[in-house]
Amino acid sequence: MSKQVEKPEWARIAEAFEASGQTQREFALARGVKLSTLQSWVYRRRRAETTSAAPVRLLPVQVQGAAPAAAESVLEVMAASGARVRFAVGTDVAYVARLVAALGR
Repeated sequence: MSKQVEKPEWARIAEAFEASGQTQREFALARGVKLSTLQSWVYRRRRAETTSAAPVRLLPVQVQGAAPAAAESVLEVMAASGARVRFAVGTDVAYVARLVAALGR
């Protein structure tokens, strides 16, 4: 095609390619169009089909609160003064000892 091709015509050409069963290269050669332009319009057509195929449906969600922590993942230390301190399992033992000692003073 030596003349300027308009958008609606390219949409029809891309549609004809999809129905042809040919490769893009074969189709472009047979029609006398630039392969890169055909590829661009085929891409646009396919993209438009996928974005308009299924509309997104959002549902309302209600958050009730944070999930309770598993009992195994928390360590609770009670100082002689009655103060309670909770730590994640794996916290540095020396840090916990210093903190409990400071609370006991």
